[in-house]
Amino acid sequence: MGETEAKSTNGALHTHSSADSTALASPDDQPPICGPQHAIIEKSILPHTLPASTVAENLNTHVDHGLSSDEAAARLERDGMNTIKTSKGPSLWEIFLAQVANALTVVLIAVTVLSFAIDDYIEGSVVAAVIVLNIVVGLVQDYRAEQTIQSLYALSTPKCKVIRNGVSDTVKAETLVKGDIVVLATGDMIPADLRLIQGINLATDEALLTGESIAMSKKPEAVFQDSDMPIGDRTNLVYSGSSVTRGRGTGIVIATAMETEVGQIAELLRQEKRDTTGKSPLAKFIIKAYTSFRGIMGLEGTPLQVTLSKFALLLFGLAILLAIIVFAASKFDISDEVLLYGICVGVAVIPESLLAVLTVTMAVATKAMVKGNVIVRQMPSLEAVGGVTNICSDKTGTLTQGRMITRKVWLRNDLEGSVTGAGDPYDPGSGTVSWSAPLAGSVLSQFLTTLILCNNSTVTDGRKEPETDSSSVTTANDSDSQWRAMGEPTEIALKVFAMRFGKNHSNGDDLLAEHPFDSSIKCMSVVYGNKIEGTRTAYTKGAVEVMLTYLDEDEKLKNEILAKADALAEQGLRVLCIASKPMGDSPAEDVNDRAKVEKNLKFLGLAGLYDPPRQETAGAIQACHGAGITVHMVTGDHIKTATSIAYEIGLIKKGMALPPNAVMAAADFGALSDDQIDQIENLPVVLARCSPLTKVRMIQALHRRKAFCIMTGDGVNDSPALKQADVGIAMGDRGSDVAKEASDMVLTDDNFASIVTGIKEGRRLSDNIQKFLLHLLTSNLAQVLLLLIGLAFKDGDNNSVFPLSPLEILWANLITSSPLALGLGLEEAQLDILQRPPRSLRTGVFTMDLVRDQLVYGTCMGSVCLMVFMLVAYAGPGKGFVDLDTGCNTDGGSHCNLIFEARATTFATLSFLLLVTSWEVKHFHRSLFAMDERWSGPFSVFKTIYHNKFLFWSVIAGFVMTFPIIYIPVFNTEVFKHRGLTWEWGVVAGGVVLYIALIESWKAVKRAFGLGVDQHPTAGMTV
Repeated sequence: MGETEAKSTNGALHTHSSADSTALASPDDQPPICGPQHAIIEKSILPHTLPASTVAENLNTHVDHGLSSDEAAARLERDGMNTIKTSKGPSLWEIFLAQVANALTVVLIAVTVLSFAIDDYIEGSVVAAVIVLNIVVGLVQDYRAEQTIQSLYALSTPKCKVIRNGVSDTVKAETLVKGDIVVLATGDMIPADLRLIQGINLATDEALLTGESIAMSKKPEAVFQDSDMPIGDRTNLVYSGSSVTRGRGTGIVIATAMETEVGQIAELLRQEKRDTTGKSPLAKFIIKAYTSFRGIMGLEGTPLQVTLSKFALLLFGLAILLAIIVFAASKFDISDEVLLYGICVGVAVIPESLLAVLTVTMAVATKAMVKGNVIVRQMPSLEAVGGVTNICSDKTGTLTQGRMITRKVWLRNDLEGSVTGAGDPYDPGSGTVSWSAPLAGSVLSQFLTTLILCNNSTVTDGRKEPETDSSSVTTANDSDSQWRAMGEPTEIALKVFAMRFGKNHSNGDDLLAEHPFDSSIKCMSVVYGNKIEGTRTAYTKGAVEVMLTYLDEDEKLKNEILAKADALAEQGLRVLCIASKPMGDSPAEDVNDRAKVEKNLKFLGLAGLYDPPRQETAGAIQACHGAGITVHMVTGDHIKTATSIAYEIGLIKKGMALPPNAVMAAADFGALSDDQIDQIENLPVVLARCSPLTKVRMIQALHRRKAFCIMTGDGVNDSPALKQADVGIAMGDRGSDVAKEASDMVLTDDNFASIVTGIKEGRRLSDNIQKFLLHLLTSNLAQVLLLLIGLAFKDGDNNSVFPLSPLEILWANLITSSPLALGLGLEEAQLDILQRPPRSLRTGVFTMDLVRDQLVYGTCMGSVCLMVFMLVAYAGPGKGFVDLDTGCNTDGGSHCNLIFEARATTFATLSFLLLVTSWEVKHFHRSLFAMDERWSGPFSVFKTIYHNKFLFWSVIAGFVMTFPIIYIPVFNTEVFKHRGLTWEWGVVAGGVVLYIALIESWKAVKRAFGLGVDQHPTAGMTV
């Protein structure tokens, strides 16, 4: 039914007989197995090179009677269950350890221990609470994600029919053993790798394994000479995980569990990233210990994980250095008060709430992604996906729908029809059909009748079929229907095309004979008759090169047919020839004679079929190019088909000459060494006929170019590359369990466009992480400057006076800043987020612009806070720079009123500056008073600050909470070491106005000199 024709999508129509199973295919038809062969488990026999009877002898079984029950039980005991050993999901304990084992948590634990060591139980308890919050949120989120993934896996154990003791029986697929005889029928999932014994019209869907988008016809009788031929060309074998789309057959189990082709790919996923083969025990121990240490320190993982871990270690070192500076200022005469001041400075430099805010922000973003049909298995990968530079995508079922559609038809008399805009391949009302000329006098009706009658598929919307006029050429349309189909994809596509014109039944004719598709004959015929009218008609479809010999047409028309078939094949279409003839004058017994049915046929037309792109794919590809991301198609399909789809989805620009190596067959790519691949200026945009290891080599080649890669896919054959990629994204609906387990994210709707949503969300998250990092680090720098310079504020005992008390510092860092940072984490994506180049992986979130802004913002904030403290403590009394009162760091009393008022003024100023900064950092360049392009005018600032309601109310809450903290009696003086204010509020207001003026001036300078402005990605992301 056209599957053999599908193997010739390079445009060459084979004229040799397909019955010769050893015939050589064209180069495009050879999907090579590239890369190191040691990764594949070797079988002890090569069943495709032996007759089925010999395979049976080698496995000590009988082709008719199978194994005995006792022998099957003994082999099951010896070989084990027929199950794939996949890498099990992380346990609750492992998820817990992953939350604890990171550098920032280790730093916070150290702060907690030190706080309790000096009996500062309040500070220690607060930091411990932050650690617990982070662990709980991360644990719950990761555990829920893993449970969601597990729910996508198969819920029941499949069963299959086997012959044992000469009797057919149904057993669990996991109990199959080598030598079992398995019976296959249409719709069955193949439970193990089989060497076919016999088959009638048998075809299987191997898309998940080989990437082929069309069912593969099988030839049980074939015996091949090439022991290393690609698995997709071994047509006398069927593979575990594939399904029977047509026909029936029997086969001998030749491999189970991890020895199947699926098992071999799963084994690749189980291998350690660091190969320790041949290493000594000591070397293995050192490598494992080194890897574990890097993992605990967070130096392995996504760019965000590594950057934050290095940052945490840097802060820890800086905190120790600052504490040493404090101790040195007191000439290392370390009293309890000096020790407390040193810890205060150390705590000030560490953003205690960073990890909690980051975890909560990612959890919220993950929930948003679930609504967008993306399950995030690893939270850090969500941020990482925002920095991708390259996407390597499988074609079948990812960029395309994984279903066939009739795209073009060509009727005799040179009448051509084209289908456009077809979204659902099963819906006859989806899309439109346009014709090159009027249909009057055409053979369309006979053509459509042949498509319907010479067809064994079923297409239905679940309703009773309406009575239709068979001569109608009006396209059917029912937008509310849910269309479903069953059968071979090629036949479904042909039937759907006929149903577009109301054809869906035989008009009362009876089926007199059926001559099924055969791989050696490459065509199918049926004969229908009408007893009332006494008519009989034969309807035939098949491969063009075969059908030409059956046609009763002149050579001129045959040459036109062949030329048109070539033209359609060049477009990546799979071409079938449709013909019919009346048999009313023939003897009745002729209908059962295939040779007589399939001769002197009248040519009706050609049908060109293909696997259509998803509707959203072209827009998603365009969005990727606009974002500076290069998309590569890596597929197991034929090079012509892949190239045609690449043109259609905009991966390759139409009307432009292809640069060298833009489109490559895996045979050519695999023949290159790594050095030769690295010398190619641009890696292939289309890489066709890929094996699993070819895809892995492509990912490795991109890594050598310092690219950050996404790999998408749905098949078992995509799993190793999913694991090798920086971010692996599997398809949740049509995807295999092995692919899901290897991935970092899963698309529940199998929609490539959801990846763009993920990239946008990742970039939004990255932007927002920078915003709240700037906010938190500005606060930390301001406090460090204030406290270090505050060492000069001495009391009568020559002890430094705290400009801020320890609890004020924690309140500012945790209570005031955390909700603001979380609100910044919820900022919506900026309008131009997909018109920017990917961020640099070297700098990560800590860009030069962020560091520069942090230094300016922090210096301004620290300077203003220092100014207000000095105004109240020194200028207010009018005594100048003199020694302050003693004992005001740990104790209180009326003599400390001045210091307490100065401290309260500094605390209020710092709190209000943090509130204002949360609005200023919403955009690194635009003024707060003209920040959003959507609003203008003097009151636009109010719309800007209210648009993010969480942030707005966090600011209001922070503002309101400042007053009770300052004024509640006893609580203010005994806990926070400050007291209520009066005239000092004027100083606070002046400090806030001065700070806003400084920040707005800095932004104006940045705009004037173009500091930190991202350049638009250069053109040429498409070929």
